[in-house]
Amino acid sequence: MADLSSPIRVLICDDSAVIRSTVSQLLRKDPELEIVGSAENPYQARDKILELNPEVLLLDLEMPRMDGLSFLGIIMRERPMPVVIFSSLSQQGSRIAWDAMQRGAIEVLGKPRSPRELHDLAPILIYKLKAAALAGRGKSFQSHVDAAVASSKAPSPVAALKGNQVATAFTRTHTPEKEPVDCSHLDPKALVLLGASTGGTEALKNVLVDLPADMPPILIVQHIPAYFSASFANRLDSLCKLRVKEAKHGDVCQPGHVLVAPGNYHMTVHPTTGGYRVKLDEGPRVWHQRPAVDLLMKSGAQAAGMHAVAGVLTGMGRDGAEGLLALRRRGALTFAQDEETSVVYGMPRAAKEIGAAQRVLPLHRMAAFLQEATRTRRRPSPPTEHEVSSV
Repeated sequence: MADLSSPIRVLICDDSAVIRSTVSQLLRKDPELEIVGSAENPYQARDKILELNPEVLLLDLEMPRMDGLSFLGIIMRERPMPVVIFSSLSQQGSRIAWDAMQRGAIEVLGKPRSPRELHDLAPILIYKLKAAALAGRGKSFQSHVDAAVASSKAPSPVAALKGNQVATAFTRTHTPEKEPVDCSHLDPKALVLLGASTGGTEALKNVLVDLPADMPPILIVQHIPAYFSASFANRLDSLCKLRVKEAKHGDVCQPGHVLVAPGNYHMTVHPTTGGYRVKLDEGPRVWHQRPAVDLLMKSGAQAAGMHAVAGVLTGMGRDGAEGLLALRRRGALTFAQDEETSVVYGMPRAAKEIGAAQRVLPLHRMAAFLQEATRTRRRPSPPTEHEVSSV
């Protein structure tokens, strides 16, 4: 699955002895993982990091003596390494999970409620640990760490809260109503489709914050746990000129709006009178994922064809490559993120290798590219020397 030349050394930090033992047993079944130790609190984890030199840390957020979020900040400053958050993700806890992603965590996964669910989740947990290891071995990991350290210098709204104080911190802050925007100059059939996995929450944020409010409908599949997608969408909405929300079954795709696929649901797009509508379902996982980028892209090829602009961003594996190729074959304009700016250069590389991506773009060029590509009857100018064509 992963292009890893040596076993991944994993340290587990969780205050539950049952979780530590069960997870260790499950992970040891994969020959590409080596469980070097476990710790019941961040202080033990700190000592074992120095002693055992793990490559990836599996970290709970709610622990005694020091919370996982505070420990994450220390790690990113003192001993940067890929961290996978494995914690209970309720509607409230998802806000802490979002903060953890901002402060350097590579992946976030919700901890199941029962031993049976934990066993069922093992393949996904293994997948995310491998993705984190690839991120740590990738070219852009230091940039990821630098951004996380800069973010950790800002006051955290949740890191120091305990007990009943936590509930009040998760109430969504009021976002001023955004003014209506004239989108009449846009192609009424235009549609933007974006897919990402490991490193995608930050990459998508960087793209969306640079986009104006007068954009065609944008649909996003980010590999994300249930309960986290709503918080992710709300956070984007507070930062962007566009209106961003978690998609609901039957939502109409509107100009100036972004729909984010909810965790644990596939999202597809379908033509309707004068535009498009999304559908959600709980079908089988694709490439270990639900939502899957491929399903959105393939439905977009059928629904929008040449009117679509679609891109595959950072992430491990091949999800999105086949869908992007289907879009290109139907006349859509397609692109993939470049290796230099990808946290994990897996999904974009797969798209490039099969000829699905017409352009390979650095992250900082994507917003301008999307603006130019989606204006009525306009397509971007020929590639510059900084853009690699896979044609």
